[in-house]
Amino acid sequence: MSLAEARVLVARANRMIAHEGVLDAFGHVTMRHPTDPNRYLMSRSRAPELVQPEDIHEFTLDSEIVKPIKERLYGERVIHGEIYKARPDVVAVCHHHAQSMLPFCVTGTKMKPLNHLGATMGSKVPLWDSRDDFGNTNLLVIKPEEGASLARALGPHWTVLMRRHGATVAGRTLDEVTFRTIYTARNAAAQIQAELLGTGLEPLNAEEIELASEYNLRPGPVGRAWEYWSVRLDKAEGNRRAMSVKAARKPAAKKRKAARRR
Repeated sequence: MSLAEARVLVARANRMIAHEGVLDAFGHVTMRHPTDPNRYLMSRSRAPELVQPEDIHEFTLDSEIVKPIKERLYGERVIHGEIYKARPDVVAVCHHHAQSMLPFCVTGTKMKPLNHLGATMGSKVPLWDSRDDFGNTNLLVIKPEEGASLARALGPHWTVLMRRHGATVAGRTLDEVTFRTIYTARNAAAQIQAELLGTGLEPLNAEEIELASEYNLRPGPVGRAWEYWSVRLDKAEGNRRAMSVKAARKPAAKKRKAARRR
C-alpha cells in the first residue's frame, strides 16, 4: 500500500465510523505507516466526519508530527503513539466516546460479548482509571506517561474502557479496527437493553468468544462489512453534495426568474 492510498483509507475510516454513529465531533482513527513501523498516520484536529486525505499527516511514535503544519493537532495523539510502541502487532487504533459505552465507563460494569459479532471485543475489556496513576486530571490523555499507562492497561487485549472518558480499540488492520469499534459499541447497546429485561444475561462462553472472533475477523466478513459501510457512506456524502449544489443553484435560479419578469 502506498502512502497516498493509506491517507485515503484513514480519512475514510474516520468518516465511516462517524457515519455509523460511534464517533461524533470528537475521537480519532489512526493507522501505522504502511512502510515505516516507527510512524503512524493521523488527521489534523477535525471532527472525524469531515476528515479528508489531505488532512492526514505522519507522526513519530513519540506523537510528534514529522512535517510541522500551521493547523491545530489532536491533543490526545499519545493514546495512539504509546499503543503502537507497546504493541508491534497493532496496525490501527480508534479512540471514541460512544454513548452506548459511556455507562460502562462510569459504573465499571463489565462488558460482555452477547452475540457472535460482539465477540470481536475480545474475552476481556479492561477498565483504565487515570486517577490510579495521576490523581485528578482534566481526563484527557495528553502526556506520554498517560498514554503509556493506558497502553499497559490495554495489555494483550483489543478494547480498553477509560473511566469517565470513553474507549480505545486496537486492530491488526484498519478495516479490522473499524469492525471491532462498530460492533463493540453495538454490543454495548444490546447489553444495556438486555439488562433492562431483568431476566439475566447469557453471554458467550470463552470458547464461543474465541471461535466467533476468529471467524468474524477473517478477510471475508470484515471486507463484507467494510463494503457495506463504505456504500452507506458514499450515499450519505453524495446526498450531502447534491443538497449543497441544489442550495447553491437556488439563488441563481431566482435571479434568472426575476430578470425575466423585468
